[in-house]
Amino acid sequence: MPTPKILCLLILIHGLLACASNRDPVIDPKGVNMLAYQQDLLECRVLGENAQVVADTATSAVGGAAVGGIIGAAIGNSEAAKRGAGVGAVLGGVRGYRRGISEEDRIVRRCLMGRGYRVLN
Repeated sequence: MPTPKILCLLILIHGLLACASNRDPVIDPKGVNMLAYQQDLLECRVLGENAQVVADTATSAVGGAAVGGIIGAAIGNSEAAKRGAGVGAVLGGVRGYRRGISEEDRIVRRCLMGRGYRVLN
């Protein structure tokens, strides 16, 4: 079984790779003024970034730490409880971060659709 440090590193790498993917919405460009689209996309991204996604990340990290601590305590070793809480916090934080990114992407797509663009993805 991998050590907690290795597990955390793998989770971090996985999260970074997921973030590196192209998140731009795909629109039907027929009849679209691309300069106006770029301005609208920028404004919609600002709306998405300002959404309340930070709270989800913090909540998931705290919940993950609590679950990890409970599992560690069930094992009966305080060192295991600390490791379990740490791994739980990292896993919860990554999950919350990814959920936040997904919500941000949804907000951008809905904003563009509200401005009359045909969003294909």
